Amino acid sequence: MKKLIQFPARILRPLRNYLLAAQKRLERRRHNIVAEDPFSDSSRVNDNAASDTDAAEISGHDRAEALRNEVDRGLITVRKALTKIKLGKYGQCERCKKMIDTDRLAVNPTAELCMSCEKKGKR
Repeated sequence: MKKLIQFPARILRPLRNYLLAAQKRLERRRHNIVAEDPFSDSSRVNDNAASDTDAAEISGHDRAEALRNEVDRGLITVRKALTKIKLGKYGQCERCKKMIDTDRLAVNPTAELCMSCEKKGKR
């Protein structure tokens, strides 16, 4: 069995800090989206008699829900990358288990697949 090559700690430390900062930004963004959702307004129940108001609330809620889902997906990928760093498996392709090219990781630190496996998945 081939031994996995690991990134040196001096490279992973700033990457981990970058991912932790990204996680905080995403968590703040999620909090703001939830707060902006018209359905989270407690006075909404008493103030939605007009159909145009109701339609605007539904539209605003749908938008907030879509944004929250996008942020949640981003949080998941960031947390997965942080977990991989902790386990010493950062940079390993999920499918073929080979190391992901460092140029790819520089562009996308949360990449889970090497370019070869990524291309195979899009066929």
